Parts: sequence; structure tokens; C-alpha cells
Amino acid sequence: MNPLKDTILQIAARSPFYQKHLQHLNLSEMDFPSDLHKLPFTEKLDIFHHNEEFLAIPKHEVVDWVTTSGTLGDPVWFALSKKDLKRLAINEAGTYKLAGLEKGDIVLLTTTIDRRFMAGLAYYLGAAEHGISIIRNGPGIPQMQWDSIFQMKPSAIIAVPSFLLKLAEFARQNDIDLNTCSLKKAICIGENIRDENLKPNELAKRILEVWPNLKLFGTYASTEMSTAFTECEAGQGLHMQDELIHCEFLNENNEAVKPGELGELVITNLGVDAMPLLRFRTGDLIRHFTEPYSCGRKSLRIGPVKGRKQQMIKYRGTTLYPPALMNVLHESKEVDNFQLHLYTNSIGSDELHVWVSIKGEEEIVLNELKNRFRAKIRVSPHIIVQSFEEIEKSKWPEKTRKPILFIDHR
Repeated sequence: MNPLKDTILQIAARSPFYQKHLQHLNLSEMDFPSDLHKLPFTEKLDIFHHNEEFLAIPKHEVVDWVTTSGTLGDPVWFALSKKDLKRLAINEAGTYKLAGLEKGDIVLLTTTIDRRFMAGLAYYLGAAEHGISIIRNGPGIPQMQWDSIFQMKPSAIIAVPSFLLKLAEFARQNDIDLNTCSLKKAICIGENIRDENLKPNELAKRILEVWPNLKLFGTYASTEMSTAFTECEAGQGLHMQDELIHCEFLNENNEAVKPGELGELVITNLGVDAMPLLRFRTGDLIRHFTEPYSCGRKSLRIGPVKGRKQQMIKYRGTTLYPPALMNVLHESKEVDNFQLHLYTNSIGSDELHVWVSIKGEEEIVLNELKNRFRAKIRVSPHIIVQSFEEIEKSKWPEKTRKPILFIDHR
């Protein structure tokens, strides 16, 4: 039995897009995964321009439509069948298992389950699959989150890590003891909580400084993958769920990189019914690890996303990615909001502007920030002070489902 080959043959037979793109290949004579490199890649623009051609089932069998978040452009539609919803449930049941959640646990969900968002739907379905209960609070409104915590006593929360800081700040202002509340675990989505050495990054350090009894679990996922990578309790990399996805990690020449080396993640999802993808280029630059692991699991693990290929910044002779800049900003407790803006200047070079809102003496904080940037990334971007409200408005434009921390105007 070869799940990868079975998947490829099914994709070639059922998807109009792949029928056309694979018709010149004799797939039945190929050996996978060794011959996988002979197959063409799928790009984000392919899905955007040929969206319904990827549909591998009759349209009337679609039971749910989701879209990508549109971080790098317009959102892209994805179809889910009844089988796909079951697969999503199994996927997130695996996430809860990795985080050590068991029957009887209650989870507070602070990501939206509406607005065509796959993540909230997946976590909801996974809870039912795993036998735990969930509170669908959705994002924002710290008062409502704390009301739910006091009344229902959830043991875990699913949240964007920076939102945990807002909950902690609300607790400080209202004399709530974080270390005696019911929350003991946080499944973190949308932002890295590890550095390249798999240690807590600055954002995680700030959370743990005020909330030391909260155990953080990092995740990595996307709509295109329909799969999540999640940390276990040991916190040394995000585990792949082998039965749901096949991964390649490639350099700029499309050659496989060695474990521990940086490479672009290219995925083929296994078991997806409605819109399966073959050799999809995520654009995310990631390190992977295959050595034996202390938890006893043998699955491949990945580190945090270093950056996206499309978001590479060449600034004053230095190559940067947004996560490195964000890590510096998270170090400063005097910065209570930020957003990155990238432009092309009059001579064709990248021009980097960092919007910040500041608590405290502005001149002192700005000098400290410039010194932090020089120490951490060797250059200091152009820092622009804005109001908290102005940055928040830019981070949350109409229809968005998660904060936009980086805008590429190039």
C-alpha cells in the first residue's frame, strides 16, 4: 500500500486541473515518493486563476466553502466535502491529543468559526471528535472571555498569542490572579512562539513572564494544507501528522535540503476529497527535524516559519523577514501596538517603515527600539509613531479574520 501514490493517481483521475497538467506522465509506472520530483508544482496563482478546475468532486457534493485569509492577496475559495469535514475533525483531534487534552477538558475558542474561516471550524469539529467540549467565544472582548473562564472554568484556550497578552493586561487591571484561574494550556495560532533554536521567542517570553503557569503549544497550518502541525508537551518542534500530509523541503534550486537546513515547504495533502493539491508551494521557509525525539513520537517535526519567500526584504544590504522584526518589537513592553510597511523607494530599493504606538517617554523608547534593532538585525528601520487606534484600524480592515501585521506596498 502506497498512500502517496494512491493519492496522486486519484488526483490525476478526478481533478480537471491535474488531468491537464499530468496527462503527459505515465504515473502508474512511477515510484513514489522517489519520483515525486518529476511532477509539476502547484502555485498559489494556479488556484486563484483556475479555482473550480481543482474541484475533484461534483459541485453538488460540496457541503462547506471556505477561503484563505488573503494574507498575500485576494482570498481563494476552497471546497470541503463530508469526508473533508471528517478529516478536519481527525486532524484537530490529533492537535488536542498532542497538547495532552482529554475527555472532560473544556476549551475556550477565541478564533472565529464564521466568515469562511477553516481554523475555527476545524477546532470545533476536532473537539467533538476527541470527546472534549468547546466554548465558541470568538475573538476580542476580554471581558466576555474572562466571564466564560470564571463561569465554565475551561482548562485550555485557543488564541493568537498576542491576544493572551491582552487577556493578561485585562486581568492586571481588574485584579484577576492569572495563576489561580482555570486556564493551564494555550494552543497558539497565527504567530510564532519559538525562535530558530526552538526556545521561547520574545512574544512567548512576555506571555510567560506574566502568566508562568500557562503552558504554550505552538501550531502551524493553512487552508491549502487542511492539516495542522502542533507541538507536544516537550515543546521541541511541531509534529507532522503523517497520514494527512506529505512534505518536501526544497532549496532555491528545487533540491531537497537536509534536516536542520532552511527550505521551502512543499506539500501534497493526503485524504483530501474535494480540492486536493499536489506539490503545492506554500512559500514558507522552514527547518525540519527527523532525529529521535524525547516524547517517543517518530513523526517529522518542523520549526517556526522563518518567513515567506514573497516577503523577503532587502534592506540596507541585509536580508530580513517580518518575523525577525516582530520579535524585536515584542521585546519592548513600551510598544503596545505595531505594524510593518514595506515600500519601494525612488531608487528601486526596499524601504521599511515600522508603525508603533508607545507607552512612556517617546524619545527614550524610540532610542531603545533603534538600539534593539541594530543589535538584533544589524539595521534600524524607519520608525513612525502612530496612535494605538490608527494601527488597530489598519491591522483589522473590513472583512479580515486575523490581524495584518505586515503590508507589502511594493
